[in-house]
Amino acid sequence: MNWIDYGNYLEINPPKEFSFEECLIFLGRSDLEVLHQISEGYLYKLIRVKESLILSKISFRDQVIKVEYPIDVPSRLQREKTAHYICEWLDLGQDLELFYQTANQDRVLKDLVRNYYGLRLICIPDLFEALVWAIMGQQINLTFAYTLKKRFVEQYGEGLVFEDKAFWTFPSCEKIAAIDIDDLKQLQFTGRKAEYIINIAKIMAKGELTKELLLKQNGTQQVKKTLTSIRGIGPWTADYVMMKCLHDTTAFPIADVGLHNALKKWLELNRKPTIEELTAYAADWEGWQAYAVFYLWRSLYDKNV
Repeated sequence: MNWIDYGNYLEINPPKEFSFEECLIFLGRSDLEVLHQISEGYLYKLIRVKESLILSKISFRDQVIKVEYPIDVPSRLQREKTAHYICEWLDLGQDLELFYQTANQDRVLKDLVRNYYGLRLICIPDLFEALVWAIMGQQINLTFAYTLKKRFVEQYGEGLVFEDKAFWTFPSCEKIAAIDIDDLKQLQFTGRKAEYIINIAKIMAKGELTKELLLKQNGTQQVKKTLTSIRGIGPWTADYVMMKCLHDTTAFPIADVGLHNALKKWLELNRKPTIEELTAYAADWEGWQAYAVFYLWRSLYDKNV
């Protein structure tokens, strides 16, 4: 991505298909969110760069993303790392022109992309966070998933206070590898989820599973096979992590409940679609399944639909 470092702040030039407002709508979908805050049009994100915690204040003016540092100005290298993180978080490196061309010819997507033009797939750059969040959300409603995440982050993450507000980073795999299943059960995790999360933390703390290793593997199916070989990671979790962390636009969590609800709502169906029907709807999404799913998820937060 193209950005300019002015020392005490930096500016990122986003692609033309970018809507900061749409990204904020998706990022603001839960009042229980603990890993970022939105206030008066500003997006606040605490980012860990090695041993340092850097609070970024992100805004959008005159077609430019501005990143300020309200506490301390980080070093040049740290500013570069925060810029990389924000670009990946907002998926700014993805060229959406072909997606929009595809979507404009599709009966399901054409109105979605018109309504939410510029929405980027909000990513989770950290692999451990992506895996844990996906496991937290298995077989529970979204509100309780956010409740679990809040407890988990506030118990084991790192944080700081600025202007009477607390900001947090996600716990490291090393920190979680050192705790017991009962520690998570006290936060109302099931024993099975606690076991899965701690086991993944131990695998990652040993360096046996990393984002870099997954990105080097040969294709989507190999990555999915690697992920699903780990206890607690089924096909849905693997697809979710591939779309949200690995930027795989072909990842397709076809059994996702939210996807089924979104299609039912968006197409005004009298029931949820079957897998066979969903496969038919998705026939023309090849190469962009992840973005199609994400835009359908976005429609769930639209009160006008």
